[in-house]
Amino acid sequence: MDAAAKALAPGTIVTLAAAEGPPFATAAFNPHPLISARVLSLDPGETIDSAFLARRIEAALDLRERFYGLPFYRLVHSEADGLPGLIVDRFGDHLVIQVNSAAMEMLWPILWEVLERLLKPRVAILRNDSAARAQEGLKEETRIIKGDVTGPVELVENETRFLADLLTGQKTGWFFDQRENRRAVATLAKGRRVLDLYSYCGGFALAAARAGAREVVAVDRSAPALALAEAAARLNGMAAVCRFVRAEVFAEMARLDEAGERFDIVVADPPAFVKSKKDLGAGVKGYRKMTRLAAKLVAPRGLLFVASCSHNVELAMFADQIRRGISDAGRQGRILSTTGAGPDHPVHPFLPESAYLKAQLLQLD
Repeated sequence: MDAAAKALAPGTIVTLAAAEGPPFATAAFNPHPLISARVLSLDPGETIDSAFLARRIEAALDLRERFYGLPFYRLVHSEADGLPGLIVDRFGDHLVIQVNSAAMEMLWPILWEVLERLLKPRVAILRNDSAARAQEGLKEETRIIKGDVTGPVELVENETRFLADLLTGQKTGWFFDQRENRRAVATLAKGRRVLDLYSYCGGFALAAARAGAREVVAVDRSAPALALAEAAARLNGMAAVCRFVRAEVFAEMARLDEAGERFDIVVADPPAFVKSKKDLGAGVKGYRKMTRLAAKLVAPRGLLFVASCSHNVELAMFADQIRRGISDAGRQGRILSTTGAGPDHPVHPFLPESAYLKAQLLQLD
């Protein structure tokens, strides 16, 4: 990077060209982070304006509406939707927006005009509290930019009603990325005893209860998240089969094992153990230990679902930790499926990090 490039303001729209050759793309440039240029268009003459943003958001909306009958999904998934640094989650007439790049910050006035015109939200919240903003030289903030939020917001997923805290909940308040995996696990839950570890607001737990599980135990260390899960269980008429336990998950798994508890289905869907490459060594060991403890709680011929949302942990590495953890538990079994996020979290073909979510469903002997 030469002196002229370093002098450009963060978020400047630039034309990319090889050292010898014609221009080949239009990009957003920031000299500070490791990834300095984020491609916006392969047309080097593209104008990045309101019309460009509208085309990209309309295309993202069309894709989601092909898959989902109700407006509860991730509408914009950053690079994979051609808008690097932008996340938009849709909760009916509520939008939660994350602006995670300097370019999107500079484009924000016209970006908001486009979102408001196309979607007509009643409420919109900026959740600009991601660590990615610091890498871009941006300040963190959370603020309501339209309407008012007086409490948790209801959403519908796979015909189940959930409650999300859009202001202070994790990420944007909900994890739409596990929708298809929650549905797949739920189809196997009828008449079964289910343990949902790192339950958060009860995504896997309530999906299983709705599918006819005879007992569901949800474990998380967050009292506010469990309170929303419990309220949603009552909302769906499932409270009788659901039990919510506030505990540190590793310690609770050990306690359950010592008590001789066994479950037909065990779900372990933790927050990211590896948030940066420096955490890789300890983080992968964490997945191995988690799998070992969870596998011990699976009844013979029962099912174990294990997930990772750490983009620094590649699928092969994660699968290896699952194998090792099962072996450490003295169990054998078979992989039934290897999955990722749903279609509202598309993967950019040239950005493997966008395939951050990976999961395996196994049956254990």
